[in-house]
Amino acid sequence: MRRRLYWVLPDVESARRTADDLLLNRIEDRHMHFLARPGTDLLNLHEATVLQASDIRHAAGVGFVIGGLIGGLCAALLSIFPIAGLAIQQGAVLAMIACGGLFGIFMSTMIGSSVPNSKLARFAADLEQGRVLLMVDVPLYRVDAVRELLERRHPEASWSGVDPSIPAFP
Repeated sequence: MRRRLYWVLPDVESARRTADDLLLNRIEDRHMHFLARPGTDLLNLHEATVLQASDIRHAAGVGFVIGGLIGGLCAALLSIFPIAGLAIQQGAVLAMIACGGLFGIFMSTMIGSSVPNSKLARFAADLEQGRVLLMVDVPLYRVDAVRELLERRHPEASWSGVDPSIPAFP
């Protein structure tokens, strides 16, 4: 089980030094995610992916539920008001719900990929001012040690909290 720690760093150089310290303390590069204002060159830092920087996961969940409901509603309407003697059976109802859910996921993720992550909205002002957001995923037992390390080695970094609900496959 991992926790995502958030740190706001003043610039890219500070972010690079912080990443080096985390690597020396056996935090793998794939568990560090840096986010900056669009157009900022993060050099060789591991940039946050679309999944981390956008609301695509939330959008997919909402799209699945709404699409499934609409598919179920269409199936119910077709079973109540059949078209030209078309009889809707149980398998067809389930298929319409599944197709509606999949179509909902498809459409909503296209929209969600362009919407900034709502969990990161509190960092928008910092990013606009040129600061860099570090999201580091650490095992539960190392949270305090990593926080202490960064507070000691990087006083310029601003501790911004911990997110207890990171997905298993970021």
